[in-house]
Parts: sequence; C-alpha cells; structure tokens
Amino acid sequence: MKNPLKRLSSFQTIMFGFICVILIGALLLMLPFASKSEGCASFIDALFTSTSASCVTGLITQDTATYWTLFGQIVILILIQIGGLGVVTITTAFAMISGRKIGLMQRNTIQDSVSAPQVGGIVRLTSLAIRITFTVEIIGALLMAPSLCSEFGIVKGIWYSIFHSISAFCNAGFDLMGTKEKFSSLTSFTGNVSINIVIMLLIIIGGIGFLTWDDVRTHKFRIKKYRMQSKVILVTSGILILFPTIYYFFEFGGENWDMTMKERITSAFFQAVTPRTAGFNTVDLSMLKGGGTIIMIFLMLIGGSPGSTAGGMKTTTVAVLFSSAVSVFRQKKDAGFFGRRISDETVKNAAAILIMYLMIFLSGAVAISGIEGAPIRSCLFETASAIGTVGLSLGLTPSLGTASHIILIIMMFLGRVGGLTVIYAAISGNHANVSKLPLEKITVG
Repeated sequence: MKNPLKRLSSFQTIMFGFICVILIGALLLMLPFASKSEGCASFIDALFTSTSASCVTGLITQDTATYWTLFGQIVILILIQIGGLGVVTITTAFAMISGRKIGLMQRNTIQDSVSAPQVGGIVRLTSLAIRITFTVEIIGALLMAPSLCSEFGIVKGIWYSIFHSISAFCNAGFDLMGTKEKFSSLTSFTGNVSINIVIMLLIIIGGIGFLTWDDVRTHKFRIKKYRMQSKVILVTSGILILFPTIYYFFEFGGENWDMTMKERITSAFFQAVTPRTAGFNTVDLSMLKGGGTIIMIFLMLIGGSPGSTAGGMKTTTVAVLFSSAVSVFRQKKDAGFFGRRISDETVKNAAAILIMYLMIFLSGAVAISGIEGAPIRSCLFETASAIGTVGLSLGLTPSLGTASHIILIIMMFLGRVGGLTVIYAAISGNHANVSKLPLEKITVG
C-alpha cells in the first residue's frame, strides 16, 4: 500500500507541517512544569502561544517571562526557530545532516516553502539559509550580551541575549522583559542605542529573504547583477523604513512624548522597522496619534519579503501592485522594474493576495469588536498584527475571550503559512480548465 503522505501536494505538506508543529508545541506547553501557574496552562493559552511562536507573530495571552518556566521559554524559542526558518527547511536540514538524498518531490516542496523561482540549486539555497541564520543569530547574541549581562547578570544575560537574538532574527517579537513590567516589550531600552541597532539589524536581515541573501553573498556590492526581485525587495524595504521614520521622528517630538533627541531618532527608526512583522516596541503604542496608528497598521499588513522569516502580504506584492498602477496611469501595457517586465499572472496573484488579506483583516476586526464590544481601532490593530504575523499590540489581546483568541489563532496561521498556500492545498487535486469563455468588456474606475 502506498504511503498517503506521498500523495500530498507541496502546499498540503507545508500546511500540515505547521499544524503538527503547533499542536506538538501546545501539548508541551500544557505540561505542568512548562508554566508557573497552578496545575498546567489552559489549552487555549497553550495553543495561542504555540501558534504565535510557530507563526513568528508575538501576540501573547500570558506574559512570556512571568508565566512560563525556563522549560516553557525553551519550547517557545524552539518553535520560533522552526517557524522562522520554516518546517520544510528544518526537515531538509535534518535530512542533509543524516546524509539522506533529497528527491525531486522534496525539492519542489522546498521551492514552494521558500518562494524560490526554480528547483535548481534549491538545496544549496537551503544550506545557505541555515548557515546564515545561525551565524547572524550568534553574532546578534554576542553583541547584545554586554548590555544584558550588565543588567541581568551573566547567566540570565546570556540566556536573554540568545532568546532575543533568535526572536528578532525570526521576526517573532517574543521578549523576556516582563520581569520588569508585564507586556512591556523593550520599552525600558528606549535610550539604549546598541540594543536598538542590533535588534533592528536582526529584524531587517531576517526579513529580506533567502534569495536576497544569496545575491548579496554571490555579487557583494555589485547590485546591478542582483535578481530583479532582490532589487525590488531592497528598494521597497528602504522606502518603507525611511518615510515612516521621518513621520515618527516628528510625532515623538510632540508634547505627549518626553524624549531626548537620541531617543527620538532611535525610537523613530525602531517603530518604522518593527511593524515589518517583528513585534517589539520601545514606546507605548497606545500613545500614538491616529496617523501613527494607521501607518503602523499599513506596515504590519505589508510585512517582510518572500522566502524570509517574516510574514504579511510581502514587500514584493505591494511593489508589483504599485508598478501595475503606474503602468495604467502611463498607459503602458506591462508593469515592470529595472528594465524587466512582470507577467500578468504575477499581477493577478498580487491583487488576489491584497484582497484576501484586507478581507480577513477587516472581517476579523469587525467580528472581535462585535464579540468583545471593543473599540474598532484597537481591533483593527490586533487583527493587522495577527494576519501580518507581527505581534504588536495595544494591550487588547490578553483580555479577549476564547472566541476572539480562536479568530486570532486562525489569522496568525493564515498569515504565516500564506492564504494562497491554504487555498492551493484545499484545491490541490483540481486541474485548471484550459477553455475560455467569450470575452466582453466591463468599465472600471
């Protein structure tokens, strides 16, 4: 009898892989010695935390530092690492270490998992991603260790350095600073330039994607030789950091904020970088004005780049839609970048992803607002954070009921695995119909 797992499509393999990791993580977090509560953690708290960690989101129902024991924190960190690299990538790494041959079916699954353009060289790319991941995480931990060891002691400081380096690189947003104040994130490090810079660099490096790393390693500073996708990612990421930084710099100069010039600059940069699915914050987000909140929601929905540790719609999706709009305005037939044309299929996929994310984001917010009677602004922020796998919060998530937590769990899963992946997994056996209906024009705009 044939193994039914061999009949799974690559999209089904990715989806069920994440489900298995989430459920195993939830069961481990329900063990009596995983939490500091009497007995064991509730199933919904364990499931929510496991989903948030596996989907590298950072939304939490219980403070990570004060509720979970060291064992529970280690489980969370392992889930973050698996979720950041991807279940398929981790499985491939173990196969490579054991000397097993990677077949064509496995290579196709890896290709879909890391959003690679072709199967050729996919194992080499996976190996590169794993090497860079652990190298950068180790360097990040070493750079943060002096500051954290001086504040928390050597043993605790080293553990905090490792935890926050992995959490930042994987764009997870989990932190252990609740020992100072519950759910405080990195607000006590607003003026610590070294910690701010290291965390931001880890977030950016983790969020630009494996293919971009490959281009940087291969071509160094010869940017003209980069893939078009890498150029689009770098330019779009730069724009999405620069302009929000300028906005937040002026907002943090208002009368509601008591900051030095150094704190204004570092906080503005940090708040521009962290919505790209990272989930850390160095200021009280509830104090942001309406404009600052809207910009952060917009950044959370966009997220990081394809084939990275980040979630969200992806920078390339927004760039493709922008290019398509510009081509329409200029009455050009095709959208494109850097002297290269983009296919109509890519534009259609980008439009479908945008509509899907907006529908899930808005529907979730309306549902939670109706269930909890909470302000729609706070609900929109939390659902954008969930679907974008960011983890930033206005403080609403811990106080929500079970039904609302389930909504956020589903949204975090869709945001990390990808809505299109779930849809393709559901209709995997269906073949496209090659016949075409009669063409008729319809006016838009």
